[in-house]
Amino acid sequence: MVKVIASDVRKGNVIEHSDGHLYIVMSYETFRPGKGTPTTTITMRRISDGVKLQVTYKTSDGLEKAFVEEVKHTYLYEDGDVGYVFMNPENYEQVTVSKDVLGDMAAYLASDMEVFLLLHEGQGISIELPPRVTLEIVETEPVTKGQTASSSYKPAILSNGLRTMVPPHVGVGTRIVVSTEDNSYVERAKD
Repeated sequence: MVKVIASDVRKGNVIEHSDGHLYIVMSYETFRPGKGTPTTTITMRRISDGVKLQVTYKTSDGLEKAFVEEVKHTYLYEDGDVGYVFMNPENYEQVTVSKDVLGDMAAYLASDMEVFLLLHEGQGISIELPPRVTLEIVETEPVTKGQTASSSYKPAILSNGLRTMVPPHVGVGTRIVVSTEDNSYVERAKD
């Protein structure tokens, strides 16, 4: 275990909480008031059973960061109710990660996608997705003639089932680049 201060914790870090369980950090927010002590609020999910927890620390409080191995794996397939199967391209070992552990990240998985699998004591505890993925729009409002890119956005449903907001000139069938961190539209795909 490595000691880190609360303000250095980032999304995807694995923390050993005071209750003895491992948690994966889902989000963090640092608040620096004009007067008083700066704080960091961390939202995390318990790896063993998926329970979410939100804790506020002083930014200088020490936390135990668990030793996690980051190994590149290739996503193969979904194994029914068991979970998602990944393969290490170097030694062809397969690792199954449960659905509870991946949560919302599973929607971005595509066959043969390369991800970093986070392993703790040989067990898959999370994945690190590529920062951007290319998806197709399957449903949105029709393109309005003469409308150009502006600050107004319209809702769209992507090929993986997720919803996002897109510029008004983008229509059904268009491939777009989406940020996996917040599911936001980045740009039209170049391919």
